[in-house]
Amino acid sequence: MAKDVEVAERGSFSAKDYHDPPPAPLFDAVELTKWSFYRALIAEFIATLLFLYVTVLTVIGYKSQTDSTVNADACGGVGILGIAWAFGGMIFVLVYCTAGISGGHINPAVTFGLFLARKVSLVRAVLYMVAQSLGAIAGVALVKAFQKSYYTKYGGGANELSQGYSKGVGLGAEIIGTFVLVYTVFSATDPKRSARDSHVPVLAPLPIGFAVFIVHMATIPITGTGINPARSLGAAVIYNKEKAWDDQWIFWVGPFIGAAIAAFYHQFILRAGAVKALGSFRSNPHV
Repeated sequence: MAKDVEVAERGSFSAKDYHDPPPAPLFDAVELTKWSFYRALIAEFIATLLFLYVTVLTVIGYKSQTDSTVNADACGGVGILGIAWAFGGMIFVLVYCTAGISGGHINPAVTFGLFLARKVSLVRAVLYMVAQSLGAIAGVALVKAFQKSYYTKYGGGANELSQGYSKGVGLGAEIIGTFVLVYTVFSATDPKRSARDSHVPVLAPLPIGFAVFIVHMATIPITGTGINPARSLGAAVIYNKEKAWDDQWIFWVGPFIGAAIAAFYHQFILRAGAVKALGSFRSNPHV
């Protein structure tokens, strides 16, 4: 059975031999001795800082331009479309800039999904998430420092469940939105593409940025769109209002569940990991 899957996957591009890269070790203390590891942490910190700085400023700018209490134009500003473009565009730019250094995660949910797929070690995953969270806090802190008069008045860019939606709906939106993002990350960065599917050229940051853009278009009206726990945490820490903290769990549980489902789907369904493992098990004469 496993042989059939292997043959089917080979298709007409069998001239290019392909082997899955070995899984990352669960614990890799050697990473802590390498400068490249700390350079990657710095890259994740700075990228997440810039991501939050630009996107939260966009959100606050839009709200200030459409504030009816100051006779602003209700149809002015960048609108939801512009906000979605800011998030998606920044991810495109930052992933392009940092992919060769840190992998361009910029999101604990992405890091979590890649960890479950054994693409990164536990040490790297945990420290990436710490760097991303600190970068997000620093980025929003800069926004507040530069736009203090508008920051609190217009919600600080914090993710909150919109009125009229239940927590279950918000959680579902975050799960599905993060699934779309992490599934795109796996597909766009799959090493099998370059080994066998050279007829389908992919600039990985482009589809990832578009995924972020599309998800924001769909879920801004529901949760403001998290799909990135660091983004939600950074805004909540600096804004520090009860509503943002009450809903904070949605923006961690939802993305982590969505990332886990995406990792399972890509690794064990699309890449036939479960079928290959089962075939290997059955073909082992010692079992």
